[in-house]
Amino acid sequence: MAQAKKRKKFFDVELPIINKTTQLQAYEIEELDGRFVNYDLTRALRGKSVLLSSKIIVKNGEITSTPRQIMLMPYFLRRMIRKGTNYVEDSFSTNCKNATIRIKPFLITRRKVSREVRKALRNKAREELIDYVKNKDVKIFFEEVLTNHIQKILSLKLRKIYPLALCEIRMLKVEKEL
Repeated sequence: MAQAKKRKKFFDVELPIINKTTQLQAYEIEELDGRFVNYDLTRALRGKSVLLSSKIIVKNGEITSTPRQIMLMPYFLRRMIRKGTNYVEDSFSTNCKNATIRIKPFLITRRKVSREVRKALRNKAREELIDYVKNKDVKIFFEEVLTNHIQKILSLKLRKIYPLALCEIRMLKVEKEL
C-alpha cells in the first residue's frame, strides 16, 4: 500500500523591524521555529545594499521574527571608496540592554589622512557607539541603524576630528542574548 506524500505549504512570516511580510515553505508550522531568513533591503533603502538576517519565532501559531544581523554588502563599500581617500574600520563587542552585540563601523575620509587621524576617528567612533548602545534595546538599535539615525549622529560627532565622505555600520550582529 502506497503512503500519501506530505505537501509543503507556504506560511506568512512577519518582519516587524521593516513592516513587511514574507512567505516560507515548510510541512508544518513548528518546523519554522529557529530558522533564519535573509532579506535583501536594497530596494527599500534606495540602493544601499543591506542584507537583514532574522530568526523566526513561532508562538501560539503566530510566526514573527527578531533581527539577528545587518550586513552592508561588500560591493556597495567598494563602490563608495574612491582614489585619494582612506577608510577606517573597526570591530568590537559591547553590551546593550538585553544582549551582547558586535558592531563594525566603516568610515571613509574625504582625502588621504595620517595614521594619527585614522586612529583618532576609530577610537572616537568606538567610544561614541559604546556610550550610545549601553542603555538601548537591541530592536530599537537595529531600527536606528536601518533608518540611518545613528550614522548621522556619529558622523556629526566625528566631523570635529575630520569630515567624512561616508559613515556606516558595516555589520551589526547579536552575539548573545542576556
